[in-house]
Amino acid sequence: MQMQKTILRGPAKARRGLARMLIIACLPIALAGCEHDRVGPQVAGWQLIDPEQRHPILVSQQPAVLNLHVAAGSEGLTPSQRSRVIDFIDRHRASDAGNSRFVISAPAGSSNEAAAMDAASDTRRLILGGGYADSSIANEAYHASGRDAPLRISYLRYVAEGPECGRDWSENLARAYQNTPYPNFGCSSQRNLAAMVSNPADLLGPRTMTPSDANRRFKMYEKYVKGETLGASDEKVTFVKPISQ
Repeated sequence: MQMQKTILRGPAKARRGLARMLIIACLPIALAGCEHDRVGPQVAGWQLIDPEQRHPILVSQQPAVLNLHVAAGSEGLTPSQRSRVIDFIDRHRASDAGNSRFVISAPAGSSNEAAAMDAASDTRRLILGGGYADSSIANEAYHASGRDAPLRISYLRYVAEGPECGRDWSENLARAYQNTPYPNFGCSSQRNLAAMVSNPADLLGPRTMTPSDANRRFKMYEKYVKGETLGASDEKVTFVKPISQ
């Protein structure tokens, strides 16, 4: 038995070709509609949900000021004022002021102008005695009137300001299907870190290195040039025998 092949001619052939074109054109739309619920590969926390980015700690420089009231007729700083200046210098060193210079502002035009200038000279000597270079000190004068205008010592220090927490509860955690942190996540940790850090400059980057000990380095280099053994062979360690009870 032989099968007969139907041959389409004229309008019927045109209608069949048009139907095929419509099917091919609609096929991508149908496939896209079937994949709208498919979730692609994701990384938890990849959006702006990192606590350090969502709740940043703002580090800025603000002036630290020490006012010393110098009486007219006094000669330099009093012992109490010297102690306050030394403590102020130590706080500058501990806060890593970031190459911030000391600024000594003396009054001009007041009745204690001469006494304040003597106190400013004492302050400069104390700063130099603390190991600071002469270039790290700046002197200036400000106009003052009346009596006992203060001698001002200042520098810029780093201050850390934590974020405000507990304000954004817009997300319903029962419907957080992506399992990503909620808006307030990590805010309290950032705020506590800003309050507890002893040196806010550490949040910006590592501290500068202190100068190396050149004495020991040159000694090791001399041994290297002579071909000697590098080490502390000439140093002896003495062990103390514990006292028996």
